[in-house]
Amino acid sequence: MNKAQGLLAALVAVLTLTGSGCGGGGYGAILSPPPSYTLGGTVSGLAGSGLVLQNNGVANGSTIGRAANGTYPNLTGDSLANGTAYNVTVKTQPTNPSQTCVVTNGMGTIGSANITNIAVTCTTNADRFVYVANGGSNNISAYAINAASGALTAISGSPFPAGNVPYSMIVDPSGKFAYVANQGNGNVSAFAIDGTIGTLTTVSGSPFATGPVPFSVAVDPSSKFVYVTNGNSGNVSAYTTNPSSGALTAVSGSPFAAGNAPYSVSVDPTGKFVYVANGGSNDVSAYTVNASSGALTAVNGSPFPAGSAPWSLTDPSGKFAYMANASSSNISVYAIDASSGALTAVSGSPFAAGGLPYAVAVGH
Repeated sequence: MNKAQGLLAALVAVLTLTGSGCGGGGYGAILSPPPSYTLGGTVSGLAGSGLVLQNNGVANGSTIGRAANGTYPNLTGDSLANGTAYNVTVKTQPTNPSQTCVVTNGMGTIGSANITNIAVTCTTNADRFVYVANGGSNNISAYAINAASGALTAISGSPFPAGNVPYSMIVDPSGKFAYVANQGNGNVSAFAIDGTIGTLTTVSGSPFATGPVPFSVAVDPSSKFVYVTNGNSGNVSAYTTNPSSGALTAVSGSPFAAGNAPYSVSVDPTGKFVYVANGGSNDVSAYTVNASSGALTAVNGSPFPAGSAPWSLTDPSGKFAYMANASSSNISVYAIDASSGALTAVSGSPFAAGGLPYAVAVGH
């Protein structure tokens, strides 16, 4: 038998084995893949962003969004065959605010049905440390918080040296690093935070250069990017952060143009947009954030008008932004377009305030 005859014989054998046997033959049905099942359940108490779940040590699903509580048919993105063991755990805890999420009913074996009773319960971690930038003494005071009374106790080694005229300070959402804008030096000091006792240790390579007279510093919700407004050069310095060391590296294209005398910078809670209050040009610069690089691109229509000498801006919800206008003694309020980041003044804005409103905060 030659090669061609052998192939023909094999084909006949296959057709014979798969024939239906009805009416003298026919084509056999294509076998369906075995059924697969998902790992579902509920998420409750989630307020922060960045929660990632995993099964058997592998994260196949996407990040669960900020405050996205509810029922999920598939928490992990897995599709599992009958008899497969599963173990659902938290890979990445949410931040901003810092939370701890625990999984119950997360272990078992698939038994010919979707799993629906996994429960992910999140609680917000209590604040433990307070840090104060002392512009007159060029250092940082650090305190431990008494969880019961709220009283402060100076941390050993406090105050910690900073640059000249430390003006603005922020702790990143992970709670691992602190960044301080030093106006007198035109740079940012970076510190690693001891998560047990709260001491500050200068990050290797710190301080990192900014533009002249940095006013404000902000970190995005993922702790990947840092932004600093440079009051005397009308722009914003952008950096990527090293997740292990906290060191900063300038983003390609940084600094990015802003208005005159940019005083305040805010990153919205989704991490998609950055807003800058321009005290000298009486407007707000709005940018979209490149999720990979941290680079800023001006939003269509930016800058948006504000009051006189806008000094402080906050955007805690991602829906509305609030601007304290120092010289016009009022508060501008904007609705945020969730897709583009554009700002639209809400009805009645601006709203009257007292004399020289320099700062604005939102409670909940």
